Amino acid sequence: MYIKKILVAIALLGIVGLAIFSYYIYDVIFLPNTTFSEEKAEVLIPTDATYPEVRQLLEPLLDDLKEFDLVAGKKGYTTNVKAGRYILKKGMSNNEIINTLRSRNVPVWVTFNNQERLEDLAGRIAVQIEADSTQLLETMKDSTFLVANDLNERTALEMYIPNKYEFFWNTSAEEFRDRMQRESTRFWNETRLKKAEEIGLTPSEVMVLASIVQKETAKVDERKRVAGVYMNRLKRGMKLDADPTVIYALKDRLQNFDTIIKRVLYKDLTLDSPYNTYLYKDLPPGPITMPDISSIDAVLNYEDHDYLYFVADVQNFGYHKFAKTLSQHNANKREYVKWINKQKINR
Repeated sequence: MYIKKILVAIALLGIVGLAIFSYYIYDVIFLPNTTFSEEKAEVLIPTDATYPEVRQLLEPLLDDLKEFDLVAGKKGYTTNVKAGRYILKKGMSNNEIINTLRSRNVPVWVTFNNQERLEDLAGRIAVQIEADSTQLLETMKDSTFLVANDLNERTALEMYIPNKYEFFWNTSAEEFRDRMQRESTRFWNETRLKKAEEIGLTPSEVMVLASIVQKETAKVDERKRVAGVYMNRLKRGMKLDADPTVIYALKDRLQNFDTIIKRVLYKDLTLDSPYNTYLYKDLPPGPITMPDISSIDAVLNYEDHDYLYFVADVQNFGYHKFAKTLSQHNANKREYVKWINKQKINR
């Protein structure tokens, strides 16, 4: 009888111990282990990150790192870290966290527009994906890639169509550039290529002209009319005489694109630069900025009119006054010059 009681006691202790152990395992694997108060937390795991580096990223987000280590080891995550952007939810268990880090890389939306140079574009993209600005710029300027796509450093900006694109955060510089090349090819579909041919411009020339239109007016509803003025000048063999190209030429000469120039002076019009459309009849050798899709389509679908000139409308800011004759334009220009002098804008 005594031995029987001992065996029963041992069995009960075993059951209790098993229950405690089972609860511990359940606790470690399935109970919440987050410490952040927000509903979600973002974790960005770099390419080639090691488990200790991931652990460091998770430290401020988890309640018990040792328990996480135990589950991570059992599930093989410590030797199979994957780069990417992961979203942890408040109250997640270690099991849920590891499942998320293994298979739920969440994309980001990458947006960009109106960048004047590849340098500016690289900086804009670098704050949205893992690749840094140096890597991006080197990749964008890669001579082998440019030659293969009939581009150069002056024209390379035309390949990047402003829009909103979905990428994984851990996208490399090469992957970003190559995706943009595919997007550019997709953008220049049969319809747009046909329209470019009909107006007598190549896609590259359309992009250059659209960049000038982009700089001339921020008003989307005015862009087709502005594009029409420049197309009229091109058809007549006139110089474009576009102030934004002179401003770009000045910045390019100074290699300082942070310079703010609000007024083009007569002396600026003599600057010897292929971008200076007051001096050279040809289109500039590349875009002076990244044109919006609205500016590109404005050139492809420019307004058919007889206007040859335009100047800022001081009575309707943001818009312009258009003229068919030089005498009418000069009258409009005098009004503008009077206003700008009154504002004491000298540069």
